[in-house]
Amino acid sequence: MIHKILILVVAVVLATEVHSREIVSIIGVGDIMLGTNYPSKRYLPSNQGRDLMKNVESILNNADVTFGNLEGTILNTKGPARKNCKNCYSFRMPEYLADNLVRAGFDVLSIANNHIMDFGKKGLKNTKRVLKAKGIYAAGVNSQKSVIFRKGGITYGFAAFAPNMGTVKLTKIKKAQKIVRQLARNSDIVIVSFHGGAEGVANQHVKKQTEYFYGENRGNVYKFAHSVIDAGADIVFGHGPHVTRAVEVYKNRFIAYSLGNFCTYGRFNLDGAAGVAPIIKVNVTRKGRFVKAKITPIKQRYWKGVFYDRKKRAITKIRKLTKADGFLHNITIDRDGVIKKL
Repeated sequence: MIHKILILVVAVVLATEVHSREIVSIIGVGDIMLGTNYPSKRYLPSNQGRDLMKNVESILNNADVTFGNLEGTILNTKGPARKNCKNCYSFRMPEYLADNLVRAGFDVLSIANNHIMDFGKKGLKNTKRVLKAKGIYAAGVNSQKSVIFRKGGITYGFAAFAPNMGTVKLTKIKKAQKIVRQLARNSDIVIVSFHGGAEGVANQHVKKQTEYFYGENRGNVYKFAHSVIDAGADIVFGHGPHVTRAVEVYKNRFIAYSLGNFCTYGRFNLDGAAGVAPIIKVNVTRKGRFVKAKITPIKQRYWKGVFYDRKKRAITKIRKLTKADGFLHNITIDRDGVIKKL
């Protein structure tokens, strides 16, 4: 009798372990710029940047895969900044700062944004080299449109898109779908990132139409997100507006329309809505179907880094925007930031 009970207990434990492995967790955060030595070294953090993400490192490391958008280049040496752009900001992170990305547990980064070409081909090439040396996957430029990697017995496909020079174009949706379909054929879970939409506190809503900013076509992020899911994407992480936007579950796949500013040191506006953002942990099945998600609200302090936000402003913001933009029809978001299907 005791032997049978033991067998039953072991069977239950094994079944539970198998079930737990069927759920995969993926964390997404928004823009990352860890300090720049251009135009001045005064924009570099102290202690080699080790303090910037230390308050949330345990959270970021607690997932099967952790993603973010690297807003700028990794480059030690002097290089030519963008020409014919008097009021542009250019970001050049010294190579030693990349160690902080490793320490924080980042597995994959988007380099599809308006700053990856700040220091031309030299900056792009070196950024790719450094990230590869650190064991961090990256994609989103013409020379690296997508990437497939394996971790914990799961094969992930990743692609990133933006409307900017040198990047894989957000505005060319059919070509984006082709890339995603190829990834879906060869991956268990496909993650897509986009850098798009108009910027600032006046542009927190998902407009469901093409957005323009400073005369530039920033894409129709609603149409793009739905289209890549139609093509096989399982999670879509958006960024670019520098503020938080709504979330959606479409065809049992998760979309975050903007993850805001996550860790942006020195030269970014962090006032009001620009200074709070979510860390979103998404749980999906091995086939990418949405199970649930959890928002951890964070805030940034000028010249200090990332901190947990006890006021939970990112949660409040996402709840309000998701309701206002019409995406609460099939999900709930509670006051603690737990997102579930109805």
